[in-house]
Amino acid sequence: MNLPRRKFLHLATGAAVLPAVTSIGWALDYPTRPVRIIAGFPPGGGVDINARHLGTEAVVRASPDGYTLLLATAANAVNATLYEKLNFNFIRETTPVGSISRVPNIMAVHPSLPVNTVQAFIAYAKAKPGGVSVASEGSGAAGHMAGELFKKMAGVDLLHVPYRGAAPALTDLMGGQVQVMFPTMPASTQYVRIGKLRALAVTSATRSEALPDVPSVGEFVPGYEATTWYGLAAPGKTPAEIVDKLNKEINAALADPKLSARLADFGAEPMVMSPADFGKFIAEETEKWGKVIKFAGIKAE
Repeated sequence: MNLPRRKFLHLATGAAVLPAVTSIGWALDYPTRPVRIIAGFPPGGGVDINARHLGTEAVVRASPDGYTLLLATAANAVNATLYEKLNFNFIRETTPVGSISRVPNIMAVHPSLPVNTVQAFIAYAKAKPGGVSVASEGSGAAGHMAGELFKKMAGVDLLHVPYRGAAPALTDLMGGQVQVMFPTMPASTQYVRIGKLRALAVTSATRSEALPDVPSVGEFVPGYEATTWYGLAAPGKTPAEIVDKLNKEINAALADPKLSARLADFGAEPMVMSPADFGKFIAEETEKWGKVIKFAGIKAE
């Protein structure tokens, strides 16, 4: 079937609702048959990490003809160091096609915690080394990495409590069993708005339009940034003509105001890059999270 640009990006960005393999045909000279976008499972926990690992390998081994693409995410940058042995090298064996969007996390605490700012939280945590628990949706997941980066840059000692997915972690956070968490904005904004959670900050470099009154962590911890990002990658050695055509279509779709508004609904913002710039971004993210993983001694579960 033919799929309009906006619909394509809506599917590609909405990773949480994509099935393991999505078949899509585009109204272009290329392709002449359906294109598969392999997206793994919804984000969160060990299932997600392992599913994305398998999904990435499937793309790496696919023919470099533009008919099999990967919905690449921050997990691909994390996995490069998280796993001691992989059957592929993501940077060397894939071709960056284009970025789609990035989504910040929220630094959220239980409302009973006697802090209202990141600065106050840091002081509170330093007064109780190891006595403040930070929940995550699983070891190596986006929220865990955001929390570990915060610990490293803010110089605080928090007790990591991993869960099998975001839902049980958020339930315990709202119940007061754990004190802080760095959930994704789509998973937690609703709880902030109804007062079940207190948002101290967002993890993007700047404030989010979805929560404009909430500061960024970087306003208190200079240089801090941790976002979940999405983009498309193809098998290595995919012809440049195909990559450039795909990138042009992605960027044209991202320029659509209706799509931008749809992304904003769940706290995402468009991220427009050339294939080369997206490749550089992936390399920088891989190096950044590699340092955090080594510093924190994180191991794959």
